[in-house]
Amino acid sequence: MSQWEVVIGLETHAQLQTKSKIFSGSSIAFGAEPNVQANAVDIALPGVLPVLNGEAVVCAIKFGLAVGASIAPRSVFARKNYFYPDLPKGYQISQFEIPVVQGGGLAIRVGEQEKFVRLTRAHLEEDAGKSLHEDFHGRTGIDLNRAGTPLLEIVTEPDMRSSAEAVAYARALHSLVQWIGICDGNMQEGSFRCDANVSVRRPGEPLGTRREIKNLNSFRFMQQAIDFEVQWQINEISEGRAIRQATVLFDPDSGETRAMRSKEDAHDYRYFPDPDLLPLEIGADWIAQVKAGLPELPQAMQARFQAEYGLSAYDAAILTASRAMADYYVAAVAVAGAANGKAVANWIMGELAARLNKNDIDVANSPISAAQLAGLVQRIADNTISNNIAKKVFEALWNGDGSSADEIIEKQGLKQITDTGAIEALVDEVLAANQKSVDEFRAGKEKAFNALVGQAMKATRGKANPQQVTDLLRRKLGA
Repeated sequence: MSQWEVVIGLETHAQLQTKSKIFSGSSIAFGAEPNVQANAVDIALPGVLPVLNGEAVVCAIKFGLAVGASIAPRSVFARKNYFYPDLPKGYQISQFEIPVVQGGGLAIRVGEQEKFVRLTRAHLEEDAGKSLHEDFHGRTGIDLNRAGTPLLEIVTEPDMRSSAEAVAYARALHSLVQWIGICDGNMQEGSFRCDANVSVRRPGEPLGTRREIKNLNSFRFMQQAIDFEVQWQINEISEGRAIRQATVLFDPDSGETRAMRSKEDAHDYRYFPDPDLLPLEIGADWIAQVKAGLPELPQAMQARFQAEYGLSAYDAAILTASRAMADYYVAAVAVAGAANGKAVANWIMGELAARLNKNDIDVANSPISAAQLAGLVQRIADNTISNNIAKKVFEALWNGDGSSADEIIEKQGLKQITDTGAIEALVDEVLAANQKSVDEFRAGKEKAFNALVGQAMKATRGKANPQQVTDLLRRKLGA
């Protein structure tokens, strides 16, 4: 057993895909000029009142249903009071004692190991503005466009025990919120931001003092930040120094975390119910209506892929890692047929995934459509082409040299030779021309047999059926 146990909990802010802010009609479109999307409600001018955006509530209900959580029939908005230049009201509207989503969890996979990460809660809140520290000649600029942007803050229990588990959870959550259409997941634009609460302890001891790493906007930085923080805390404790609760930032350039401020507790924010907002009431009819509109969820789809197409749990998990990947697979199998489900999966996870990764292209923008890949798999299945020739066809499809596998096969004359008589005549010629290899094979050298197969395939420019060639050679050699 390790001398130390790592304890990690994540808080994630997912920006909800609504057209306007959570309490006003201002746009949330990214990239606008500073301060053109903040109205009187967003900055709490005297006499204005917030009005809850119903679409943000629908997003929260979708998430709760997707993670098997309880949807609170009555939840309350509160004011979280703190003073910072990009918080124009002097408070943030959030949920504290009664959040809209309670409990639930998310299954993750790290290598071959599966784990269930419990969720504490998910609550609706508004975002703050943004402080800009660059290009202001030593001063700070304030952009209030984000003020009031709708967020769902998703909080886990401290269930993760390594940076790898934390990243696996963050990736699974990132995929899920996009899958159900509540968040675009754009980490560069701040649509999906994670804070990691990290502590260490000796096995069996109470939880250690945690430090919160703020605003991790890439999975790679998350892993680096947690790993550094864990080692830093272990070193501090080993040298007799106590860990103080704090909020820290990760510096990607140095690969280190550094303290930003002491960590606040709930009482420091002086939460109290917002007097301008009624409690949020969600009836069973509303939940049923939202549930009816949910897509098939990843875990249900994984089980179906295994049952209908004979995929392994690992393959099914890979193919449902994103909605785009799952949609591609479903579309391909619809053309290729269920009997070819495993073959389609192999081509997507193999040749296609490698080429997409190499060119940094998302599967949704693949140069080879699902129907084109399905056509390629069908031609392998009916022995029109071999796997080796299929790679040439794949290359041509990728480069746009034909609209379908059939067109490329016909145009380039790639149809596989399956006529037994033709292949037998060819095999006889190869044996007659390569007596040395025949003698070596009969003397026990298996490599000589592979050389003979190679000569036969070369003679037909790879178009002979490899299995037929192999079987005929072995029969004629008495093997």
